[in-house]
Amino acid sequence: MELLLTKTSQTKLPITILLLLVLTPHVHSTSSSSKPSQASLNFIRQSCNTTTYPSQCIKTLTPYASSVGTNPLKLCNAALAVAIKATSNCSATVSKLWKQKGITRAEGSAIKECIGELKDAVYELKETVSAMGHLGDADREFQWANAKTYASAAITDAETCIDGFLGRKVSLKVKRKIRGCVSEVEKHISNALSLINHLY
Repeated sequence: MELLLTKTSQTKLPITILLLLVLTPHVHSTSSSSKPSQASLNFIRQSCNTTTYPSQCIKTLTPYASSVGTNPLKLCNAALAVAIKATSNCSATVSKLWKQKGITRAEGSAIKECIGELKDAVYELKETVSAMGHLGDADREFQWANAKTYASAAITDAETCIDGFLGRKVSLKVKRKIRGCVSEVEKHISNALSLINHLY
């Protein structure tokens, strides 16, 4: 599901930023001088308490505390980076299933559709980051609305992946593996969207 909202088709810029965000926790964990402040940790806990899955939110975003500080926008971008990484990893996991021997035609068809939905979700999330990068522009409300729309679309993509297995003869093992990783994806995106909704 790809949305084409006017004024935003800006996926080129965020890729490097996202890579930096993903690497940030590892950089800070190796430096004793970069320990997060208590204020930053408290900020993340308080912000995560507004999300659908607060425990997971706190667990995945605490490593970003030093770079986030008490900045709500940076926290949203960190949550989006986590969501993109989780979605990309899930897509890779599902792709491996598709290449396995013994997969039936029905399973292969459902898996292939799911891969497409997950790739769409990554696209939507990158568009979300792009819109977030324009919140300082004169059309802030428009960009904020775009960010929320794209993040919501990414959740729909993940849900559509799961729905694609309904009514098809798919082994329980395949279903469990895909549902497991897609469920995590949905949680990460849901938390990111919740933080974006509470930004202003």
